[in-house]
Amino acid sequence: MVEGITKNGDFIVGGIFPIRYHTANPEFVFRTYPSTIHCESFRYLAFGWEQAMVFAIEEINRSYDLLPNFTLGYQIYDSCYALIKSLEGTFWLLNGQEKSVPNYSCRLRSQHSVIIGDSSSVRVIPMARILGLTRYPQISYAASVSTLSDKVQFPSFLRMMPSDALQSAGLAQMMLYFGWSWVGILASDNEYGEMGSQVLRETLVKHGACLAFLEILPAIYSKSKITYLVNVIKRTLANAIVIFASDSIMNPITEELSKSNITAKAWVASEGWATSLILSKKDFAPMLQGTVGFAVSSGMIPGFKEYLTNIHPSKRINDIYSKLFWEAAFRCRFPLPEEDTVMTTNASDADNKLCSGKENSEALVVSLFDVDNLRESYNVYKSIYAVAQTLRDLASCNNTSGPFVNGSCAPYLSYEPWQLFHFMKNVHFHMKTSLNEEVFFDEHGDTPASYDVMNWQMDTEGSIKFIKVGVFYNHKLLINESIILWNGGRTKTPVSVCSKRCTVGYRKATKQGQPACCFDCIPCSEGEVSNGTGMTDCLKCLEDQWPNSGREKCIRKTVEFLAYEDPLGSALTSATAVLLLFNCFTCITFVKFRHTPVVRANNRKLSYILLFALMLCLLCALIFIGQPVNVTCMLRQATFGVIFTLCISCVLAKTIMVVIVFKATNPHNNLKKWLGYKLPSGIIFFGTLIQFVICIIWLIFFPPSLDHNMKTITGKILIECNDGSLVAFWCMLGYIGFLASVSLVVAFLARKLPDDFNEAKFICFSMLVFVSVWLSFIPAYLSTKGKYMVALEIFAILSSSAGLEVCIFFPKCYIIIFRPDLNTRKANVAKQT
Repeated sequence: MVEGITKNGDFIVGGIFPIRYHTANPEFVFRTYPSTIHCESFRYLAFGWEQAMVFAIEEINRSYDLLPNFTLGYQIYDSCYALIKSLEGTFWLLNGQEKSVPNYSCRLRSQHSVIIGDSSSVRVIPMARILGLTRYPQISYAASVSTLSDKVQFPSFLRMMPSDALQSAGLAQMMLYFGWSWVGILASDNEYGEMGSQVLRETLVKHGACLAFLEILPAIYSKSKITYLVNVIKRTLANAIVIFASDSIMNPITEELSKSNITAKAWVASEGWATSLILSKKDFAPMLQGTVGFAVSSGMIPGFKEYLTNIHPSKRINDIYSKLFWEAAFRCRFPLPEEDTVMTTNASDADNKLCSGKENSEALVVSLFDVDNLRESYNVYKSIYAVAQTLRDLASCNNTSGPFVNGSCAPYLSYEPWQLFHFMKNVHFHMKTSLNEEVFFDEHGDTPASYDVMNWQMDTEGSIKFIKVGVFYNHKLLINESIILWNGGRTKTPVSVCSKRCTVGYRKATKQGQPACCFDCIPCSEGEVSNGTGMTDCLKCLEDQWPNSGREKCIRKTVEFLAYEDPLGSALTSATAVLLLFNCFTCITFVKFRHTPVVRANNRKLSYILLFALMLCLLCALIFIGQPVNVTCMLRQATFGVIFTLCISCVLAKTIMVVIVFKATNPHNNLKKWLGYKLPSGIIFFGTLIQFVICIIWLIFFPPSLDHNMKTITGKILIECNDGSLVAFWCMLGYIGFLASVSLVVAFLARKLPDDFNEAKFICFSMLVFVSVWLSFIPAYLSTKGKYMVALEIFAILSSSAGLEVCIFFPKCYIIIFRPDLNTRKANVAKQT
């Protein structure tokens, strides 16, 4: 016997609702006739959906705006949350008979218009395939699987529920909003879970998130599978877990998780359980508090609260569902004839007391139905008004401009289902409620995506309250994060990442064999920065810039050169000044005592030239200090080379003159003709000329230039002089070394000659110091960079110049100033004797 309720009218609206649950499907052994499914466990929420349909039809019948002179009737069937019952109810609605006979109708007068239902996508899909064969209109108030948008497979299907494709995209957007990049997904083993989780996974991965796991919830209870899933959730490091399933499928694993005391996860709910009364009981509250998820957009139905308050079995004698509601709500039973036991709830489901019918339902209804936030009930309400609006459009069709052949319209009381569907898919109107909501279907038979973002919060009594914390509408997510309470009553958003975001100055380095969300944070390489968190690549600084200490921004490189203000530059400048003072003192002393034997010995004019050359050597050191420019770069090495060559040439000339003077004492020696100024002048002139030519060729063909060296020293711009040609530089320096070596050898050989005031040994010492300084200079010069390389060359210039001046002239100045008694010819002869 088919279980349903009926009310006659000019147009019949069918409705299928899962008002009760069913027991597990019996095993099919194919030896006996299959037993029928037994319905039990009354569902208050689904009863509210059914009452919303009855309320809407009665409201339309009382109104003369939509269907004047016509009435709507209904046939409502309980699917008991079972696919077989849904199909059985579909055939009952189609053929009007208690037995399900496909493609057969036994109706005398009323015209069937549309079927409203069912709730679950699993049951709606086979219904839609059957109804689609004859284009029979169907409107679902809760089915959301995205497959139903395919008009090839389901040509006559419409729904007031948005597609799961949009829901999944919205859920992914919400998870990214909270910064969850390492998430787990549990999906039911049906089209709802499979299609929804697939879109969710693709969207998350597309935006850089990763899946810690994707597991399937069994549609039929399996203890081993549930145990396995509980262990997966215990082991995972993901704190955000999305569950794409209905509350009935989710219930078994929720019980096991609650027993395991798992309370540190952030659960994300699909609309299938986001406002579930089954899962929001106190036993599950410690685990599920803080849950966030999408729920069907809520609405208000004016007068519905009063309507529910007046529900009473005595007012609806033939309404079996009102009677079942009364028995379940008050834990009693109505006395029924013994032969009519099908409609009665089991003795185990109700107390043995009898229902008096005088129980107070007003307070009971308020606690069972949240009439201020109706969701599926509001969708049912809108569906009925869509049917009424469609029938009105059908009635107002003009035969001269109709949508069918030759501009015809469908017969109002004898239309075909496909003709009615044409008007239904194009319906467009506004609900006459406080929301003034616009109702229409797009080309896929879907309504615009709109969801409420719900947060499960536990009150002081330990009960779960559903708090609206945001909306998802027109692909945009709006959340008031300040009112969200997470698990444990915390206000801080939980973290669910495989690896923490890399801070500024670091970049991601993916771990081998791990998803992209699992990475190490390594510092940016030299010359690179990362100015944001979670960057995969560092940004290279411009050539004249360098990262700061935190490698978070590029700063201009430090400009380095040997400045006068630099401590090193100041020290070298001071040393130069001291040596210049000593040089000036020596010059004044030699000029003042120019007629004394010490000064006159060994050609005093050569001494004057040497002192002048040494002064120029000291002065040329100052060219190396300060910020280089093109002029100083051209002059510094060439000036140094020519002046030092002049200086060494003077020393060489003095040394040779010492040897000639000694040899010329022999009357038979022909060297006497070389005495005088021609030989030393020639040595100085030609020795310096060769160096001058080398430097001129250098400056003409390979001129030194200013260079901004940004590569030698990290983080610094070296303003230095590019020598132009290393060959020319080492030729210049090598020539000086050659002259110094010749002078050292000659002076060494003449160091013991018994001449008046013989200075050969002092020249030997000076050249030994000179050669030692420059031999040490070469390896040190090659191993230093920047201003220290320049300072090293200045030091070599100053030390070698000081060595020459001290070794050659200091002994003479000592005799002139402190031992004038030795500054006589007689003293020198006595010394030699």
